[in-house]
Amino acid sequence: MENFVNWLNGIIWSQALIYLCLGVGLFYTLATRFLQVRHMKDIFSLMFKGEKSEAGISSFQALSLSLSGRVGTGNIAGVATAIAFGGPGAVFWMWMMAFLGAGSAFIESTLGQVYKAKQDGQFRGGPAFYIEKGLNIKWYAVLFAVVTVIATGVLLPGVQANSISLSVENAFGVNPAITGGIIVLFLAFIIFGGVKRIARVAEFVVPFMALGYIIVALVITFMNISELPGVLKLIFSSAFGTDAAFGGILGAAISWGVKRGIYSNEAGQGTGPHAAAAAEVSHPAKQGIVQAFSVYVDTLLVCSATAFMILITGMYNVTPEGGKAIVTNLGKMEPGPGYTQKAVEAVFPGFGAPFVALSLFFFAFTTIMAYYYMAETNLAYINRKTKRPWTIFLLKVVICGMVFYGSVKTAGLAWALGDVGVGSMAWLNIIAILLLTKPALKVLKDYEAQLKDGKDPVFDPVKLGITNADYWEKEHSNPLETEKTG
Repeated sequence: MENFVNWLNGIIWSQALIYLCLGVGLFYTLATRFLQVRHMKDIFSLMFKGEKSEAGISSFQALSLSLSGRVGTGNIAGVATAIAFGGPGAVFWMWMMAFLGAGSAFIESTLGQVYKAKQDGQFRGGPAFYIEKGLNIKWYAVLFAVVTVIATGVLLPGVQANSISLSVENAFGVNPAITGGIIVLFLAFIIFGGVKRIARVAEFVVPFMALGYIIVALVITFMNISELPGVLKLIFSSAFGTDAAFGGILGAAISWGVKRGIYSNEAGQGTGPHAAAAAEVSHPAKQGIVQAFSVYVDTLLVCSATAFMILITGMYNVTPEGGKAIVTNLGKMEPGPGYTQKAVEAVFPGFGAPFVALSLFFFAFTTIMAYYYMAETNLAYINRKTKRPWTIFLLKVVICGMVFYGSVKTAGLAWALGDVGVGSMAWLNIIAILLLTKPALKVLKDYEAQLKDGKDPVFDPVKLGITNADYWEKEHSNPLETEKTG
């Protein structure tokens, strides 16, 4: 089984996907004229301005829901894996993927808003919706929806659960089966409460968990501040192949940095648009800008926190796949949360293992919640013309089962299955957003033109010549039109 999954990963995660993700991020960064820099000043006002409604959640709730999907085990275990196989230079390529990926995240999240629909009294949207409505290719939309249900409902939850159970076992000696059972109980309570409950939990938990983790990383960094210049030099020299020890694994640094960067921040993967579409906003670009910021939070803040803790304390190994060990500071320890636990332990003895276990629990658990929401949204898309309520119930049972299964299986198989899911979604979504570049850029141009005129931007797809944006055409109340007719 593991050999087959690894073979499949070799096809999906070929160099073509690695450079496609980088290339698309660069293209959108240039096409939007560095939107992720130009609109930084707008992010905080937009984040807290959107109002929730009966059908939609607020911009901040949508950001939190999106971050709950982005900030997960990839921020702790994934960073350690990237360093273990790609060396310190992989961290730079994770940063690069975040900066460029913010452009991709804006495009896909804006498209999610443009082509969203109101279904069963709540907003639904995502790649399946914009593929069908924007590209008029229904079979492609159904394919994405099916792949996403399998990826987020079956393959990916096990990765998060596996990291939780491993870290809890390392910290407290608890049997993974017991940890798995506890995770399932918490998860069932939340997902059986519906989308609004998921959004409320994310809104409360995500900001505190990320902030707490970053504060501990800052403390460890400042306590080892004399090592910081050397660490920064090592990251950059390794990233460009000029370091004596890591110069020979430049390709691995790029590959693992981009792969784990995508896995962590999910830019271009097609997950972010699901949460973005649920927000109640007056213009799609508003939520697109907020979602671009979520990539920064995930990688430039949380992933960097993990990387600096590991590198500044020297608690890592580097052994490129199929190559000889370059660094063996941790003996034969398997890459994963153990690296971060050792890093924190090096500064705060007795604190590292429980701290990382608790962090991983919150990071990974909220990601599992987000995965369920994505799977439910795509199942709702498949069922939109036929009522099959039993399929939603079945999904809840299956995801709980996969969480328990992932808790007790080996980390290698869990990560390999997760990579299959992420890679498949990324291929399908990136092709779709490239084909929908024109309407996405029209939306940005319209938003910026209204801002320039001193208006609070309101979206009118008809004026822009964008078709099939059914919710915005038929249901959204435009205050400007109301003034004219009132």
